[in-house]
Amino acid sequence: MQIGVDSFVAATVDAAGRAVNPARHLSELLEAVTLADEVGLDVFGIGEHHRREFLDSAPTVILAAAAARTRRIRLTSAVTVLSAADPVRVFQEFATLDLLSNGRAEIVAGRGSFIEAFPLFGLELEDYDSLFAEKLDLLLKIREHTHVYWSGKHRAALTGQGVYPRPLQNPLPVWLGVGGTTGSFTEIGRERGWLPMTRAHFDAQLGPTGALLVGDVETVAEKILHVNESLGGISRLTFQMSVAALPHAKLLRAIELLGTRVAPRVRTALASETAAELLSTDSHRAA
Repeated sequence: MQIGVDSFVAATVDAAGRAVNPARHLSELLEAVTLADEVGLDVFGIGEHHRREFLDSAPTVILAAAAARTRRIRLTSAVTVLSAADPVRVFQEFATLDLLSNGRAEIVAGRGSFIEAFPLFGLELEDYDSLFAEKLDLLLKIREHTHVYWSGKHRAALTGQGVYPRPLQNPLPVWLGVGGTTGSFTEIGRERGWLPMTRAHFDAQLGPTGALLVGDVETVAEKILHVNESLGGISRLTFQMSVAALPHAKLLRAIELLGTRVAPRVRTALASETAAELLSTDSHRAA
């Protein structure tokens, strides 16, 4: 199982409650990605939003800066708002990132959880679903073929034009991003008419079957293993830590603990389970 961190690069405050300026915040973000790489985490994802609460409207720029400071960690979007983007440019940007990072780039393609990108880029919200379906189809065709023949409703046809550069990875990893719950964030939920998050709701999510992974090293590691078992095995789990006003020093400490203590516990436990399963299989064969 791969373990990593996602960031929406949300505007935040320092330990004294003062707003952190954008340049400093992005510098601290790159410090966090660098640390995640150093402590052995597998992946770091950057979101994409087009509203004042976030600084991630150009995620590939941030990921490219991170690529220059890291050596091993995989760098991904979380998510790329494909409905509001040109798949040709998305592929070109991530292919370039893949070359800069020596084969560590990935795309998580999603619809996005906000609608600001639609009027910003001259798109109709009523085309929400068809835009995504069509653009995902084109993105995957570009990934498969250098010279693309394609036509659709929302974009001019491609009649064999080449899309460059090509990535180092073949194929460039593309994940499909889905999800979101009415209990995600109280402030955003208020915009949408959702009920506010209460302490009771929060505490319920901390339980063995809840969605939040919060606690000491042992608690978090055990819950990851529980989630993995409940879902029949998962390939990747990433922690979203930037939706609250968490001081930078505490964020770095959490990343350090994830990489040096939580992830090793999980990997050891899963390796032991795999070894036991293999031994059991060999025993059955021998019998």
